[in-house]
Amino acid sequence: MIDRSPMRHQNYALTPIQITNALPRTRPYKLTDGAGLHLVVSPGGTKSWRYQYRYAGVRCDVGIGTFPEIGIADARDQHQRYRSMLERGLDPAVARRQQVSERRDLSSMFRRRADDFEAFSKRWVEERMTTRSATYRAQISSRLERFVWPLIGTKPLGSARPVDVLRVIEPLTLAPNTAEGVRVIVQQIYNYAIQKLIVEVNPALPLRGMVQVPPAKHYRYLRESELGAFWCAIEKQGARFVTIAAAKLLAYSMCRKSEVLRAQWAEFDLERAVWEIPAVRMKMKRPHRVYLPRQAVELLQLLQEVTGMAEGYVFPSLCRRSVPIADVTLNHLFKRLDFGVDDFAPHGLRATGATLLREHGFSRDVVELLLAHKERNPTAAAYHHHELTDERRRALQYLADQIHHLAEVHGRQLPSAGSSVACTQREPANC
Repeated sequence: MIDRSPMRHQNYALTPIQITNALPRTRPYKLTDGAGLHLVVSPGGTKSWRYQYRYAGVRCDVGIGTFPEIGIADARDQHQRYRSMLERGLDPAVARRQQVSERRDLSSMFRRRADDFEAFSKRWVEERMTTRSATYRAQISSRLERFVWPLIGTKPLGSARPVDVLRVIEPLTLAPNTAEGVRVIVQQIYNYAIQKLIVEVNPALPLRGMVQVPPAKHYRYLRESELGAFWCAIEKQGARFVTIAAAKLLAYSMCRKSEVLRAQWAEFDLERAVWEIPAVRMKMKRPHRVYLPRQAVELLQLLQEVTGMAEGYVFPSLCRRSVPIADVTLNHLFKRLDFGVDDFAPHGLRATGATLLREHGFSRDVVELLLAHKERNPTAAAYHHHELTDERRRALQYLADQIHHLAEVHGRQLPSAGSSVACTQREPANC
């Protein structure tokens, strides 16, 4: 088992939305994250991660990469590795120059072979990742380029040994999810090479289980009493109406956050109360139809009046209407909500809706269709093609009615008797 002695905890300051919204100025400027880590915003709009530190009494700095290619989590992981180097008496800038120089020397010494690891891994991405999203493919390629290719990229595919893979993942153990993710990528590449009869042994397989990955944290769902309090808390936040409307449609539709935030007006038929989500925006790459409850239709009609938009994105960004609001916008809204439940995330509304409907007699098949889940049993998937249109429409209407009923009940329990109406009204006023 790899020894993972955690370093000192660092309270970082930056958030994704702060970085995304940082606009270029006439001169470069810095956004400080903490402990020497900062982001430099150039006049041309490039945002570069750098680490500033003192070594042998001299102020030094070293580059980490550009945003968004290097996200906040990866930049902070690299920052921690550089801090670890300093504690061991090593200069991060010198180590980085040596790494770049060694890779350049290797590239000049050896002709690029068609069967080396880097070339084959690129082939694997092209041939096996075609059904995955562009964002996911970019993340895979980024991890290969930063963590794997510098160490084993020039090795012939069949010459890599478990010790070589260990050299790749061992420096990453301060971030166990990243370390295991990189190991799994290498394992999948070699599995593909075995299928192609290029190699016979997978060097990443013996290292399975060496990195202790924290258990996955499941999204918390809301009980009915908590759902009423949540609905009133949304109104109390004073956030933009567009943001509040996105949170409400998330609850009304039981869709995923990305599906809601990237919704476009062309997908909606408000007269028929139907929302057609194209396959390209669905996780399972199949089109999904949402039968909108009455409250959702009225909300969307009011949203058109408030924003003055009936085309383009339904939930446009405040700064640029040509793009939707960022995913983190809803995350921040939910973190600010004070209704007696900690760490409730937007995705938890799917489990909340599913649980409420099942407890009130709606069948599993109806709920699974509302969640746009894929049938895991291949035999059932081959024979069952039901849509259950009427049941799905009735279920979402029941869910919306229950949400408003629970909010009204919660409002009556508040000290101020006049708050019950405000919690359930459809106008963008606060409760």
